[in-house]
Amino acid sequence: MAYLCISEQGAFLGISGNRFTVKSKGEVIKSVPAEVVDVIEIFGNVQVSTQCLTKCLRSGIDVIYLSMNGSYQGRLISLSHANPIKQRKQLCCSNDRDFSLTISKNIIAAKISNQIAILRRYGRNRNTDLSAGFRNMRLAEKAVMKCSVISQILGHEGYAAKEYFKYLGGLADPQFAFNGRTRRPPRDPFNSLISFGYTLLFNEIIGIIELKNLNPFWGFIHHDHLKHQSLASDLMEEWRAVIVDSLAMSCLNGHEIVMSNFRQNEDNQGIYLNQEGIRLFLSKFENKMNTKSRYLDFIDYAISFRKAIEYQIERLIKAIDRNSPEYYIPVRIR
Repeated sequence: MAYLCISEQGAFLGISGNRFTVKSKGEVIKSVPAEVVDVIEIFGNVQVSTQCLTKCLRSGIDVIYLSMNGSYQGRLISLSHANPIKQRKQLCCSNDRDFSLTISKNIIAAKISNQIAILRRYGRNRNTDLSAGFRNMRLAEKAVMKCSVISQILGHEGYAAKEYFKYLGGLADPQFAFNGRTRRPPRDPFNSLISFGYTLLFNEIIGIIELKNLNPFWGFIHHDHLKHQSLASDLMEEWRAVIVDSLAMSCLNGHEIVMSNFRQNEDNQGIYLNQEGIRLFLSKFENKMNTKSRYLDFIDYAISFRKAIEYQIERLIKAIDRNSPEYYIPVRIR
């Protein structure tokens, strides 16, 4: 999927001929052929013409609205991909206790395994003893596979996450070191980056879910959260550390994003990317999503993260069609 991201405050998005045009202060700063765009992401104060929105609805292009801080506001979607027959099967599987439990165990165990892999990757060149963290997280991973209810799974997931962020914070560049996960608001640059990155990843997955004719609200782990696309939350779990956390560490440790790219919100004292920081991170995120790797065990060639997520959702569709959760095999990195 191709994304058009607009973060220039005060910009205007219109349609001219068959091209999306972005203007700022009367000047065209971006012009993109409509046929290459699948999703438009709008951050903050950006105006969109009615003609542009009509074009998006007719062409099946999602328009996602986010605040300047990256908080999700809503989306404009076409119904061109709706498939009630497939979604009825999905709902039956979502309501099936055993199906949901098996899917949940496999996804959360893979998530913890991937967190361990990220810690190992960034701990190689540090004099930090991670053995206790590895031991505790592996115990949590094993405990997940023995759970009989999803609430127990989430308990072990929370414990593993606390261990993970505790040790990951000490592996960041000293000026960006952090003490665990903070959100609403994020209290440091790392948490600011991953909160923003999770929102971007979440929206990516929603778009692919809808493209594949599933309903993003009917999930297996995060059941019945009001106004929340539970399936998207489920499917992003195995990718959080792999895509977003590793990107945040790379940007900060490699000084690709620096302290001057952040600002403090006076109302809640949260730390957020400024406009230049958003532009930089959006570019890094897009490059990451297009990076090719060999992460899928059933494909013997390198594919992009974006394509890998699509294939994973197709695996889920196969599991739903056959009413067998074993067909969904989460990604585990090494």
